[in-house]
Amino acid sequence: MATSQLRRDLRDRLSKDLPIASSSSKMEEEKLCIDSGVAPVRKRSSCCREMLLLEFPDKFVIRSTDLESPDLAFSVGRSDGFLHPLSIEDSSCANPSKVMTIYGVVGTIRLLAGIYVLVITAREEMGTYHGFSVFRVKSLKFICCNEALRHSTSQEKRDEAYFMTLLRTIESTTGLYYSYEMDLTLNLQRTCKLAEERVYKPLWKQADPRFVWNRNLLEELIEAKLDSFIIPMIQGSFQIAEFTIKNLSAKITLLSRRCNRRLGTRMWRRGANLEGDTANFLETEQLLEFEGFKSSFLQVRGSIPLLWEQIVDLSYKPQLNIISHEETVVERHFHDLEQRYGEIVAVDLTDKHDDEGQLSSAFAAEMDKLPHVRYVSFDFHHFCGKGNFDNLQLLYDQIFEDVEKQGYFLINSEGAILQEQSGVVRANCIDCLDRTNVTQSYLARKSLNSQLQKMGAFSSNECISMHPENFEIYNILWVTHGDEVSLQYSGTHALKGDLVRYGRQTFSGLIKDGMSALSRYYLNNFHDGIRQDALDLISGHYNINKDAPSPFQLNGFESLSYLPVASVLIVGGLTVTTFTLNQAGRNAHHFFSTVLWAGLTAGVMAVVKANGKQFCSRPRLCGLL
Repeated sequence: MATSQLRRDLRDRLSKDLPIASSSSKMEEEKLCIDSGVAPVRKRSSCCREMLLLEFPDKFVIRSTDLESPDLAFSVGRSDGFLHPLSIEDSSCANPSKVMTIYGVVGTIRLLAGIYVLVITAREEMGTYHGFSVFRVKSLKFICCNEALRHSTSQEKRDEAYFMTLLRTIESTTGLYYSYEMDLTLNLQRTCKLAEERVYKPLWKQADPRFVWNRNLLEELIEAKLDSFIIPMIQGSFQIAEFTIKNLSAKITLLSRRCNRRLGTRMWRRGANLEGDTANFLETEQLLEFEGFKSSFLQVRGSIPLLWEQIVDLSYKPQLNIISHEETVVERHFHDLEQRYGEIVAVDLTDKHDDEGQLSSAFAAEMDKLPHVRYVSFDFHHFCGKGNFDNLQLLYDQIFEDVEKQGYFLINSEGAILQEQSGVVRANCIDCLDRTNVTQSYLARKSLNSQLQKMGAFSSNECISMHPENFEIYNILWVTHGDEVSLQYSGTHALKGDLVRYGRQTFSGLIKDGMSALSRYYLNNFHDGIRQDALDLISGHYNINKDAPSPFQLNGFESLSYLPVASVLIVGGLTVTTFTLNQAGRNAHHFFSTVLWAGLTAGVMAVVKANGKQFCSRPRLCGLL
């Protein structure tokens, strides 16, 4: 009788996924399972949810405070930067000089003088993904273990100081999401088709390496076998909307995953590299949950997969340059997509004139060599230039049969697969932001209508736009998604948000777009070089080498090549010219002063224009490819 009661208690606790108090009680329950003939139930892998960061003179200690894993801890040496797993006795050292609560270890990076540990200091719960909580990172902090800096040379100290400036830039990274129990890198279709055994592996082993933003930062944690502290994070967007359809609850989750192979900023990461990896590549998944059904619709976006650049030079639209090469970059890119997603429809939304037209023509010429991939050119500005969102129907009419054939993924309440998605639409414009987001939202809406009709929520001629309140919620979901993705690449909110929200351009929207465009100009010209260096550093594209020359040693002109210098000269020259011009009528001396200052100002402006690239913020660590 007692054995059967204990067996029921064990089953209840495991079915509810309740914490097990201690390792000894766990051993007793495993023994009970064996004695009673009940097979032990394995628990899915999870990471520590909350930790204490303890600071000591010689080390930092990170100790779990979770009820399920109170005995997990490790230390980081402040002088050598080595990571060591600790027992509960070792981690209970008395009198730390400082104690701080943290919510995750993002990873480590080793610079010239030591190691730096990136930790999560604030988080926000955003909702659930397949029943597990998802969090957004609100703040990050690097913990410095660089006491060896005192023995470095003066140049190494200067370099380390600049590297630390880059790390502070990373602390303000936006759009980072994670879960302690669920892998966010795999879409629903891939998750359902993989073996169930994978959920018992550490989260980092379950993840798709392409979409793990902190992949390069995890290496030393993996080597130290600190699996319970290793959290794979994605960068992108995670938005949830819930609404009612005919008195029944529905939930839409919009999730984008940014690829880490070509991380970068808008102007410093364009096109593809020689391996076919493109800038601003994202996989976007729209999940629908309704009456036990779950459906998933996938789309991808990415820069035009050619070798091309657009170097900032103070002009509003820098010249676009296509780099000649003999590599089959386009073929490699689409071969990789076909292996992962099936049939591909490439939708090119770029203009057909000026620099964009030349790039589009070069793309089309390469696509002619790939007869198995359908290429559709749609000049978004030509067809939708007056703010008419509905003109995207012209594009949809061209690809309707392909989209219907590709379908979407659908499972029922028992998890049985009812249908699969056999391909994706790959959309691009120049930035893969504004026009791309408007187009993807339109295609996603068409798919949503089809899914709700299949699930019985809508009749065959009914659509989401017939339900104004729900339609507004849905549109806001995509507007927010577009803004978040744009912030990560360009530094500003997306343009053309009104087209998604209202189906037309509004006056207030034009003003907002104008302000965002000016902000992009400023950030791209005078800030993004540093941000690009920071991304190249933490993603592993640049490797620290003590024996290599400093990447920050500049020649004489470069050391002065910043906008403030030119700005002071130009503004000062214009001011003095204006002042002397007002006095010019009084005597010849003021007239000649006016001519002199006007000539000097014009000369400075000519120098700035001729050397525009030198006055812009540009990356120092890596080349464009």
